Amino acid sequence: MQNPFIPDYPQLPSMLPIFPLSGAVVMPGAQLPLNIFEPRYLNMVQDALGSHHLIGMIQPDDSEHSTIHQLHTTGCAARISFYNETLDGRIEIIITGVCRFDIQTELPSDRGYRLIKPNWERFESDYDFNLRTTEEKRNSIYSSLDRYLTFNALETDTDQLKKLTTPQLVNVLTTALPLSHEDKQSILDAVSFDERFLLLMTKLEMASSNNTGHLTH
Repeated sequence: MQNPFIPDYPQLPSMLPIFPLSGAVVMPGAQLPLNIFEPRYLNMVQDALGSHHLIGMIQPDDSEHSTIHQLHTTGCAARISFYNETLDGRIEIIITGVCRFDIQTELPSDRGYRLIKPNWERFESDYDFNLRTTEEKRNSIYSSLDRYLTFNALETDTDQLKKLTTPQLVNVLTTALPLSHEDKQSILDAVSFDERFLLLMTKLEMASSNNTGHLTH
């Protein structure tokens, strides 16, 4: 079921303010709290609230293969779902992931924050709210998650997770679990649900043994 507050796919904007932040990956349908205090990003939030309520979360990329933007090429647009001003000049927000995008080009901005023209085409399937998956996949996620939580001495509200569809479960876990920046990005980049499912399962299993790879504890 589509969130009634998010725009339909054809109404996604042609310009998007972006918030580059390492480790802060939000997937469609998942939520992420953010604490905004830099003047340029205070401008960004105020401007977004005055228009489509969307900001683009994207990770910086300082690798040798980085683009000219020094950003990963793929991020996720998110709607500001909660907003609170604090007495010390900060803004606390909760964002809800809407649709992933590729950076088409960067646009000039006079408000301090960065502005891009997003390309949504590769991720139109983020609007497939009736995607069907097998019960076997769902059960395998719970089994791997249980081993991961036990091995890493972590806890989560499994009752709330059981209310989610399997695609929502994959997206929420990718957003919320303390995976490495690289691992979160690889799942974000994967277009299809099957790809994201396999990547998440692999990373949970790696983090449930001594062979942790890129995952953090």
